[in-house]
Amino acid sequence: QVQLVEFGGGLVQPGGSLRLSCTASGSIFNIHAMGWYRQARGKQRELVALITSGGSTNYADSLKGRFTISSNNAKNIVYLQMNSLKPEDTAVYYCYAHTGPSYWGQGTQVTVSS
Repeated sequence: QVQLVEFGGGLVQPGGSLRLSCTASGSIFNIHAMGWYRQARGKQRELVALITSGGSTNYADSLKGRFTISSNNAKNIVYLQMNSLKPEDTAVYYCYAHTGPSYWGQGTQVTVSS
């Protein structure tokens, strides 16, 4: 079993920045990829970014240059740095871990508005 807990969501103005974090606990030794997905109201859930245990990263093409995923493997934490935020980035952001089975965090709301 893997448990994922997200922090860092909130309200930010257009053009601002926000950093999300996700801490994994439980049976963490078999995790080979973690990342972030998001779901806006009325839209399907979509990939934001992934990072493997070896440090390789993968981003949605539309978010490259604005969002950065990173990890602290010793502390079992994954981060998502979000810059130049736009109103269309408003969504619930979910932490994800893959071991074979998939695990999801509870989600954290990000709202971009003036």
